[in-house]
Amino acid sequence: METKVSYSIVGAFVLGLGAVLIAGVLWLASGGAWQKDYDLYWAIENESVAGLNLNAPVKYNGVDVGKVRRIDLDHANPQRVTLSFAIERGTPIKEDTIAILKTQGLTGITYVELSGGAVASPPLRAVAPNRYPIIQTRPSLSARLENVLTSVLGKLDSTSNNINAILSEDNQKAFKNILSNTSAATAKLGPLIDRVGNSADAVGKMGKDLSSAGASAAKAADGLGAGVSRLGSETLPELEHLLGELGTLSTSLRRLSEQTTRDPRGFIFGRTPVPDGPGEQEEKP
Repeated sequence: METKVSYSIVGAFVLGLGAVLIAGVLWLASGGAWQKDYDLYWAIENESVAGLNLNAPVKYNGVDVGKVRRIDLDHANPQRVTLSFAIERGTPIKEDTIAILKTQGLTGITYVELSGGAVASPPLRAVAPNRYPIIQTRPSLSARLENVLTSVLGKLDSTSNNINAILSEDNQKAFKNILSNTSAATAKLGPLIDRVGNSADAVGKMGKDLSSAGASAAKAADGLGAGVSRLGSETLPELEHLLGELGTLSTSLRRLSEQTTRDPRGFIFGRTPVPDGPGEQEEKP
């Protein structure tokens, strides 16, 4: 006895299973029951974004917080590239948050690194006429290195040109003339230096002679000092005694002169006694 199959039931089952599979795929693609809400932000890069692809990670201090959704060239200014980020709602994107392009390890995968965002800084908001908030950007490490290398190469090129200008044929001839003139001047300076040396020797000899004369003068001064010392210790007391006797003699002569002036005869006959005055005579016994 053959089992009857209901094709309608089989068809319904296949359609139901297909619908479930499609719904599951859509559900998984949208994040499933744990789907997160995202906010859109823009960033304007003034450098090449080579290596950055759609859905590249957007990290905040190393933590995945979103994806790169769009990469567009600014047609008004081809030097700029506009990036669109889908960042998890609730991520603290502040006015001082910075976006920098970085390369991950040796794989060379480029991603966007967000940093900054002080606690006291206000949240980043859209400013008209922009539809979305614009995150500030800073040059990447490769861009900074490229700028430094470009500057160094430019300076090296300028230095090379200056060296080539210095070593030109005309300057080489001028250098040769300078060297020739210097050599001639050096040859002339030789005898002059010798004469200066001889003069220096003569001055040195004169200094030695003056030193010897000074030593002789010092010896003479020492001898004179010794003589003066002997004069003070030996002669001056005798001279002082002699001056005292001369003073006494002078006094005696002065007195004799005064007496002679008053009584010249007394100097020859001796002094005459002065007679007694009235009432001065004494009665003799």
